[in-house]
Amino acid sequence: MISAADLPQTIPVFPLPGALLLPRARLPLHIFEPRYLAMLDDCMKTKERLIGMVQPREVPDGAERRLHTIGCAGRLTGFSETEDGRYMITLTGISRFRLLHEVDGFTPYMRAEVEWSGFERDLGGAEDDPGFKRERFLDLLARFFSARSLSTDWDSLKEAEDELLINSLSMLCPFDVEDKQALLEAPSLPTRRETLVTLIEFALRGGGNQSGEVVQ
Repeated sequence: MISAADLPQTIPVFPLPGALLLPRARLPLHIFEPRYLAMLDDCMKTKERLIGMVQPREVPDGAERRLHTIGCAGRLTGFSETEDGRYMITLTGISRFRLLHEVDGFTPYMRAEVEWSGFERDLGGAEDDPGFKRERFLDLLARFFSARSLSTDWDSLKEAEDELLINSLSMLCPFDVEDKQALLEAPSLPTRRETLVTLIEFALRGGGNQSGEVVQ
């Protein structure tokens, strides 16, 4: 368990559209770009083994790349290397952070100074959602999955703890970048669940441009 005192002021940052990481959740990633292979090599040399996941902002074609100011840092907890030199990794979400500014240096990947204050709750145990109506939520989810030709293990969803269920769906459902960011920035699990329900209901009314994929 990483404590607030262990969180470094500067971390490597990985901007990846749609790749949402939440505290205590796990995000599998396939790394093959040389700059991010270098980032992983450097990450494994540190005590914390943290990588900050950040969503790029949606900007017009040709505009300068911008990043959202709030991301989530994950600890490298799973790692394997393929025969052709690519990495399959797992990040376990530790805490959200606020991006302050990019740090100049000689690394091919981005490093940034970050602020952790305001997200102390992320370092605690799993959150509860006392107002969660699971049966009603799963009925809504079934309609969404059917409309989007998605599949899942319904038995696992029915048995999952509240936080695992809500956070896993927030990470895996095919929402756009700005919607994923709204789920990340939700201040509590009940608020994230309410945001998720709103996004699903909006999609069922014909909003959004989500495409089908398999949710594990």
